[in-house]
Amino acid sequence: MKVVTIVGARPEFIQVGPFSRAVRNKHEELLVHTGQHYDTEMSKVFFEELGLPQPSENLGVGGGSHGEQTGRMLEKLDALFRRETPDWVVVFGDTNSTIAGALAATKLHIRVGHIEAGLRSYDRRMPEEVNRVLVDHVSALLFAPTPVAVRNLAQEGIERGVHMVGDIRVDVVDEALARARPQLPGLRDRAGLGPDEPFAVATIHRASNTDDPPRLKAVMEALGRVGLKVVLPVHPRLKARLSEASLSLPSGICAVPPTTFYETIALLDGSKLVVTDSGGLQKEAYMVGRPTVTLRDTTEWVETIDAGWNRLAEPTPDSFDPAVAAATGRPPPERPPLYGTPGVGERIVRLLEDS
Repeated sequence: MKVVTIVGARPEFIQVGPFSRAVRNKHEELLVHTGQHYDTEMSKVFFEELGLPQPSENLGVGGGSHGEQTGRMLEKLDALFRRETPDWVVVFGDTNSTIAGALAATKLHIRVGHIEAGLRSYDRRMPEEVNRVLVDHVSALLFAPTPVAVRNLAQEGIERGVHMVGDIRVDVVDEALARARPQLPGLRDRAGLGPDEPFAVATIHRASNTDDPPRLKAVMEALGRVGLKVVLPVHPRLKARLSEASLSLPSGICAVPPTTFYETIALLDGSKLVVTDSGGLQKEAYMVGRPTVTLRDTTEWVETIDAGWNRLAEPTPDSFDPAVAAATGRPPPERPPLYGTPGVGERIVRLLEDS
């Protein structure tokens, strides 16, 4: 079996390792990096830290609008697929790399496997929502992380080829915790925190929170009201937008450069609270048992809300402040294993083999 695996952005770099190793145990894999995230902080460091195989191809497609970026990916992936004629093209999640890989393969009648299928925020303003819906409707195998994702697909008439395999991040996070924890003291020093000083960790990168200056200002002011020191790894988008809007960070926000995956897990594990607009971080926070406030009005990870470990909020005092107070109060009595058990990568490969 010959598999082309498409990655291009941070969420895919984090998830691809268990799948890639499982494929390469028995089969041929070409790991293709589109170049969507191309700088050292957002790309190379993840390959090095997570011990990922070097990409067989790097398409070098970075920057530009959604349409420009996706179009260039389609052109290059079409040529690659024609040359390599894989049995499967496997994509992750909901990025521009995901939609480009799925569309290019489908038009050449190459079967697509979609890892993290069935997620829905029901907010079509998010480009990720458009990507994930379209990819699900052209995929031959849909690897759903949760029963909620399976139900979402069924509601859209997608039942054939759907398999509830669990979330592949469970293969990563358990292993990462042991490697991450020794990094926390150095991260505290970098952020200017005392050895036992309680803190929150925040990540802000979505266009909906960063590209409108008044909203970005409200988000930063909200972080300043958390009541704890807030460690804020500054995503390149956030850094650029803060500069463009001439905004300075409130006192109590400890800005640090973008963190590696293990550094992020160390911060989550050491924190009292997580504030984010990231989809992946909501899951990672749940997996390490940290209460979360999500600065969005929708989430694709609704089960974290239902379990009481996550809250949606706007960056206003009447929305954000009560959410923080509730999140930092008594935690829910249980944290059920919403995302399955380790071995997801192997389960996915077996399904590819059998189809």
